[in-house]
Amino acid sequence: VQILLKLWRNGFSLDDGELRSYSDPTNAQFLESVKRGEIPMELQRLVHGGQVNLDMEDHQEQEYVKPRLRFKAFSGEGQKLGSLTPEIVSTPSSPEEEEKSILNVPVLIDDSMPATKIQIRLADGSRLIQRFNHTHRIKDIRDFIIQSRPAFATTDFVLVTTFPNKELTDESLTLQEADILNTVILQQLK
Repeated sequence: VQILLKLWRNGFSLDDGELRSYSDPTNAQFLESVKRGEIPMELQRLVHGGQVNLDMEDHQEQEYVKPRLRFKAFSGEGQKLGSLTPEIVSTPSSPEEEEKSILNVPVLIDDSMPATKIQIRLADGSRLIQRFNHTHRIKDIRDFIIQSRPAFATTDFVLVTTFPNKELTDESLTLQEADILNTVILQQLK
């Protein structure tokens, strides 16, 4: 772990963190460890016994100035608003379980043709994510669901878009004709 210790006139900071006063006993103990060439206990706990590279910068002629925060783009997950159907959220017990549907049931993809990803929210709360070509038909999505979850082979169900809610009744349409590229499809039991 790379850590930068900056010494200021009125205290010190670690990696552009908050100012830590020299007069605080915990901070004084931290600096004493550094002066003896030892890794302070605080940093040892931080890296769980790993290697620490401690760099130091001398700014003792300057007062501490809090660094401006760097912009960090949102990296979370969004939620769709306005869906008429209730959202069923389920999390797989492991990443392998999430991948099972993609690995177990191959859908033949022509890599020379445009492709899309379709997320299918099943009636049992689970979800499948699969790549299809734009020329695959809605019937191919139904077949994929049945092959991935054989329990649905004997169950009567319909496929519905999320917003606006529209039942996909003509299963001979291509995904592009049905305008469902890169969308979420819901499976609803009849």
